[in-house]
Amino acid sequence: MNEIKINLHMHTIYSDGDGTHDELANAAMRAGLDAIIVTDHNIWVQGIEGYFQNGDKQVLVLIGEEVHDQARVPQKNHMLIFGADRELAVYAPDPQNLIDQATQAGALTFLAHPIDPEAPKFHQDDLSWVSWDIQDFTGIELWNAMTEFKSLLKDYPSAIKYAFNFEKVAHGPFPDTIKKWDSLHAEGRKVVAVGGSDAHQLPSSLGPFKKKLFPYENHYRAVNTHLFIPEPLTGSVSTDKKMIYSALAQGHAFIGYDLPAPTEGFRFTAHQADKTYIMGDSINFNESITLQIKLPDAAECHLLRNGEIIRTSQKRGTIIHTVEQPGVYRVEAYIRYKGKRRGWIFSNPIYVS
Repeated sequence: MNEIKINLHMHTIYSDGDGTHDELANAAMRAGLDAIIVTDHNIWVQGIEGYFQNGDKQVLVLIGEEVHDQARVPQKNHMLIFGADRELAVYAPDPQNLIDQATQAGALTFLAHPIDPEAPKFHQDDLSWVSWDIQDFTGIELWNAMTEFKSLLKDYPSAIKYAFNFEKVAHGPFPDTIKKWDSLHAEGRKVVAVGGSDAHQLPSSLGPFKKKLFPYENHYRAVNTHLFIPEPLTGSVSTDKKMIYSALAQGHAFIGYDLPAPTEGFRFTAHQADKTYIMGDSINFNESITLQIKLPDAAECHLLRNGEIIRTSQKRGTIIHTVEQPGVYRVEAYIRYKGKRRGWIFSNPIYVS
C-alpha cells in the first residue's frame, strides 16, 4: 500500500473563501500535499478538476461540494459530498434523500462538523448536525480545524490570541464528536472518519488588527487525512480520483495533525495467518489475530476497543496486541506541542467480528 496525504473541506471565491483554485493548488504544492478536495457551499464547480503543476511539483485538485439547506434557520446538517460530478444542493432540505441521491450518483457522503457549538460573542450560530435518523452515509468529519477555532472564541482577547497564533489552535477532535462516532459503531455501523481543514482564508479585522485568517497553506500543514492506495498516483486524473475515493469509502485512512511532527509512516494493521489487514478492514474472529501499531515518533499512544482504552504506550516504535475478543479497534496518539497535550493521530478502526 502507498500512503498519500490529502486535505479536504475548503472554500474558494465561488462561495465564502478568499482564494482561487489556482491559489489553493499552489499552497497545497508548497505544503507537500498529494491532493485536495474543494467543497464550496451549495455549488459544484465544473471544469476545474485535474492536476495543477508548478515546476517539478504537482497536486491533484478534486471538486466536491458542501451542501446544506440554506432556507433553514439556524442552518444545520452540512454534508460533504465527494465524487458526484453533478449538482446536488437541490436535495438539501431532506438529508436522507440527499444521501440517497449522492449514493445513486456514485458519491461519498460525510457529515461535516457534526458538533459545531455557537460562539455568541461573535454572532456565530451552532451549526451541528441534528438529523441523526439517517442511514447509509459514508462517514463523519471527526476533526474540523475551523470549528475548533470557533469553539475557542470566548472573548476578544482569546480571539486575538488564536487568530494570530495558528499553531496554538488545534487540540484534537471534540470529545463529544468522538463519543458520537463510537456510538455509531456500537449500533453496528461502519462509519469512516476524516479530518477537514474547513479552510477559507478570510480577510478579518478585530479592532485595529487586520489579517487574512489562517492562510490555506497553514491549514495544509496541519490537520490532514492520510490515505492508503494500492499503487502510487499515476498522474491520470480518472485513475487517481478513483483510487482516492475508494480509499475514503473503505476507511483506509487516518487523521494526522502534521504541524507538531509529521505523521507519515504511522501504521495500524492486523495480522491473521498469512494475511494483513489495514484500517477500515473487517476480520472474522475465527483464528488468532495480532494487532500492530507503528508510530513515526515518540508519543502517548492508546489502543481502544469499542471506545475504551485497552492498551497504552509512551514509546516510539511498535506496539503488539493479541486480540482476545471481537470489537471495533482503533488508535489515538497524543503529542506535546507548544506546551500542551494535543491530538496527533486518530486512526480509522479495524473491525473484528
